[in-house]
Amino acid sequence: MKTQVAIVGAGPAGLLLSHLLDQLGIESVIIENKSRDYIEARIRAGVLETQSVDLLVETGLGDRLKKEGLEHHGIYLQTPGERVHINFNELIGKTVWVYGQTEVTKDLNQARDKAGQVIYYSASEVALSGIESSNPSVSFLDVDGNPQVVEALYIAGCDGFHGISRASIPSQTIVTYERNYNFGWLGVMADVAPSTDELIYAWHPNGFAMHSMRSKTRSRLYLQVDPDEDIKNWSDDRIWTELSQRMHVEGWHLQSGPIIEKGITPMRSFVSTPMRYGNLFLAGDAAHIVPPTGAKGLNLAIADVKVLSTALARALHFKDTSLIDSYSETALARVWRSTYFSSWMTSMLHTSGNGDPFDDQLQSAQIKAVVSSPSAMAALAENYVGIPFASQS
Repeated sequence: MKTQVAIVGAGPAGLLLSHLLDQLGIESVIIENKSRDYIEARIRAGVLETQSVDLLVETGLGDRLKKEGLEHHGIYLQTPGERVHINFNELIGKTVWVYGQTEVTKDLNQARDKAGQVIYYSASEVALSGIESSNPSVSFLDVDGNPQVVEALYIAGCDGFHGISRASIPSQTIVTYERNYNFGWLGVMADVAPSTDELIYAWHPNGFAMHSMRSKTRSRLYLQVDPDEDIKNWSDDRIWTELSQRMHVEGWHLQSGPIIEKGITPMRSFVSTPMRYGNLFLAGDAAHIVPPTGAKGLNLAIADVKVLSTALARALHFKDTSLIDSYSETALARVWRSTYFSSWMTSMLHTSGNGDPFDDQLQSAQIKAVVSSPSAMAALAENYVGIPFASQS
């Protein structure tokens, strides 16, 4: 099969890239090694930046988002017994939306179905060839075990951290930057209405806690734990007790309910450079990972494919390669700024784990300094809602 762009990975990055390319008159084929049901069921990010929402709406993907998503005007930052609201809308005139990545993926799949998009799900033995040439290809076995080859002009690697795309680039041409944190997040999904109108980010000597949500009837909550902690040690009662203690403020009550999902995720920052090798372009988690504290993962993937789709359109329609030549530099500028913000939020809100009361007092003082300064709160708001997409002409 021949196409203009072969996309490896049918997560939000790959699906959105295909959608944007289709609107620009460019053909693509998607190859994914998981099933569609698996992709649509994965619980991931839930906060969308201003420009992410604007892009989804502008490209016809915003109907259900605007009906079912939750617009948020800010967040709460908390130290023990004191919770302060940082109102993004008042500070900088922008908001964010809570709308789960699973829902974004479903919307994208429906749009791809409507467009007749060719997607090979449950592909195996995926391999990239000729990525340095003008005729790269992707070979694989389809769901029935039949060998397939997709020949393209460009390949987009949107297959995540463990995918084949980045692994296909010669290791000597890549520089990676990585930080592994000495804690993880115990995340739970609960069938209970949120106990807050905005996300709560709480620092506590026992560790960080967060109250998020996925809908008006479903809550998403997190606890800082040891990354090697056994989830079996955390009963539902223990989880609710610890959440209530870490997020306690006078006059507020955390509503508990049935926990339908729980798991522990290690925290890391990772950036691979460059994001292009030959005619292979990396996007999303294939190139970078940020801790979820700053709500940047999904939004960075959206920004990557927005830049990449524009660059590929310029190259394919006008034979102008200037934007694909600068793709890596353009994307990485945003990646590093978001990595910095995520790292800053993470270090400010998570205890060090060494039991040093001096560190505890420093973190508490830092949070109080942020919430007592309009300029500091505005800086946090500007980074949280997201910087505008890179201008390309």
